[in-house]
Amino acid sequence: MPLRNNIIGCINFIAVLLSIPVIGAGIWLTTGTVNSCVMLLQWPVIILGIFILLVGLAGLIGGFWRITWLLVVYLIAMLALVVLLGVLVGFIYMVTLRGSGRPQPSRAYLEYSLEDFSGFLRRRVQRSYKWERIRACLSTTSICPDLNQRFSLAQDFFNAYLSPIQVIWLLQAPTKCGYTFVNATYWISPISLHVDMDCLQWSNDQNTLCYSCNSCKAGLLANLKIDWLEADIFLLVALIGLIIVYIIGCCALRNSRTEDIFRKYKQGYT
Repeated sequence: MPLRNNIIGCINFIAVLLSIPVIGAGIWLTTGTVNSCVMLLQWPVIILGIFILLVGLAGLIGGFWRITWLLVVYLIAMLALVVLLGVLVGFIYMVTLRGSGRPQPSRAYLEYSLEDFSGFLRRRVQRSYKWERIRACLSTTSICPDLNQRFSLAQDFFNAYLSPIQVIWLLQAPTKCGYTFVNATYWISPISLHVDMDCLQWSNDQNTLCYSCNSCKAGLLANLKIDWLEADIFLLVALIGLIIVYIIGCCALRNSRTEDIFRKYKQGYT
């Protein structure tokens, strides 16, 4: 009997450990430059991970001390959490499925279009009150000055493999606008501007740049997509582990209850 209880307890201890990548993914999302300005996915992931931790601890206690009702509560609660985690993993995958970058002539980096992303992500940046809050947060970063020191020649800039946040979000108007490179955040406007609104909204004012451009918002979403997909991998690993642990836990509890019934029957028979 003690051995069987220890096995059930160890299984639930694994469930406690599987809460770590979920909580860790949420905390990691809060540390990124983009995600720290777009507080959207972090807290739901962290809260879900904390619930998995608490439910796993309940199962651990119920397994070691053989508290049957606590194990039943653990199985019901863990089933709900596994379903929620599965929905979250699927949701992240679906909203980040679209939004690949587009290659540009004589450029090593990609550019992004807002229309390429899912409607859910677009709504996060298209509403003016939300974008103003995000923009105010972005303006406090030091990415632009750092890149000004890194790239002094146009060819070095165009041949560099830059992240979406570096390419569009803070630095330049789209390539189709025909701006001439001076440095990473200063470009000479052509005599005849392209009819695209992003070309008209670009400014060499370091407090403006291309913050109002749709292409800059697309660059933010591209960076957000990369971070979310990386976090989704950790959540998927945790989900698979929890499903396996849950199935084993159900089998262990069922076998335990079957043996209890058989033992009581045997005692009554003798």
